[in-house]
Amino acid sequence: MARDLLGSKCKRCRRAQEKLFLKGDRCNSAKCAISRRPYAPGVHGKNISRGLSEFGKQLAMKQRIKRMYGVLERQFRKHYDEISNKSGVTGDLLMTRLELRLDNVVRKMGLASSPIQARQLVTHGAFLVNGKKLTIPSCWIKVGDVVSVKESKKDNAYFKNQIQTLANKKDFPRWIQFNQSKLEGTVIALPTREDVGVHVDPQMVVESYSR
Repeated sequence: MARDLLGSKCKRCRRAQEKLFLKGDRCNSAKCAISRRPYAPGVHGKNISRGLSEFGKQLAMKQRIKRMYGVLERQFRKHYDEISNKSGVTGDLLMTRLELRLDNVVRKMGLASSPIQARQLVTHGAFLVNGKKLTIPSCWIKVGDVVSVKESKKDNAYFKNQIQTLANKKDFPRWIQFNQSKLEGTVIALPTREDVGVHVDPQMVVESYSR
């Protein structure tokens, strides 16, 4: 895994000045770093008061979105290039593309508590897409695709515990229809920017790449 993804996840949230939910349940507890230290990391974190330039704001927004989905610059740019020539609002299309990554769909289904955990489960072959094993976290899931837990993995202690957690889960995305008994979800609509759950302005990323 790239070095940028191995550092402190809490520092990334503090740098963004917003919860990016990179550590799962810890982000909703009193231990959350944003709650305990609501300022930028580093020795001078409390004293940073100057405003950012337009370029700085665009860069900060790009970093925030990249960290939310656990992607580095090359892959992020690839996602952007895939949708840049399509009709529609480019920024919204970018967020839809990122939301439909296989690892993100797994997380939104409640089968992983963080992006890193979702990526690990996918690469270890725990999921099927339309009945076929897929181990590529960045794979693009389409409307109508069914993502399910591999039958041989359902007896694992992890997924047995997740069944108990899912029984109390009430915030399933409107674009995923989840069958708890089968541990499978069907993408029934395209996600929008409002479905992300974190404040983002993807048009700033578009402006950055359009320079």
